[in-house]
Amino acid sequence: MNILVTGSNGYVGNSFINQYKNKYSFEKFSLLNEKLENISFIDTNIVIHCAALVHQKVEHPYDKYHEINVEYPVKLAKLAKVNGVKQFIFISTIAVYGEYLEKLDENTSCNPITPYGKSKLEAEKQLLKLNDKNFGVSIIRPPMIYGKSAPGNIDSLIKLVKKLPILPLGKIDNKRSFIYIGNICHLVDEIITQEKAGIFLAADNEPLSTSKLIELIAINLDKNIYLIKIPFFESLLKTVKSSYYKRLYGSLEVNNAITKEKLNLINPYSVEDGIRLMIKG
Repeated sequence: MNILVTGSNGYVGNSFINQYKNKYSFEKFSLLNEKLENISFIDTNIVIHCAALVHQKVEHPYDKYHEINVEYPVKLAKLAKVNGVKQFIFISTIAVYGEYLEKLDENTSCNPITPYGKSKLEAEKQLLKLNDKNFGVSIIRPPMIYGKSAPGNIDSLIKLVKKLPILPLGKIDNKRSFIYIGNICHLVDEIITQEKAGIFLAADNEPLSTSKLIELIAINLDKNIYLIKIPFFESLLKTVKSSYYKRLYGSLEVNNAITKEKLNLINPYSVEDGIRLMIKG
């Protein structure tokens, strides 16, 4: 099985290649350094499109998101289809559902708010039009992905736990879903193995509260940490840094029961396994 991976230097693409290098043959492609027209699809069975323009501290105009997140993958998929590739796997995002949901599943309506989410949903719609019996299009919508050396907010929490023995983040009972990198790689592998098309929602088996997440991080760092609840801290953070408040106190619970049933999917890693492997490798 020969697989072309775009975004192979990114976290998901690179992790999948490393995890399955003994099972598949890989060809890497960089949107930054190569032209789509120069791709040779000879002997290529599957394309996994991981490359994307994600959230930026300084947001680009929507046209830039559309160019990279819509035009590139759709053009790539059309070229792949014409050249006899059998399957196109697109790594999307739960940002297609919007920003203010506390719970979601495969049947939740999409209402993206950000340029990133809007561009990903538009790409999904155009890609799914290419799906037929000879060219399967598979869309994967993950929440925040974590693991060893993963970018993102969990890494910021790890740094906090390393530096501070006391944190004002006790008794937070929110529920946030994440997915460990090993679990999303396994999901991709199952979609390939079973040759399944459609939309798939990714998540670890159980959500975590912020307090529980910090406790698990501390345990695996062998750090003693004290989580305390300061009455005014939550309201202060909500006023001063609403984006931080949302990440620390807000809920975003992903139920992917339909995906699990469709693939007969069992996540190989528990949340505890994922946090341990993220910290210790």
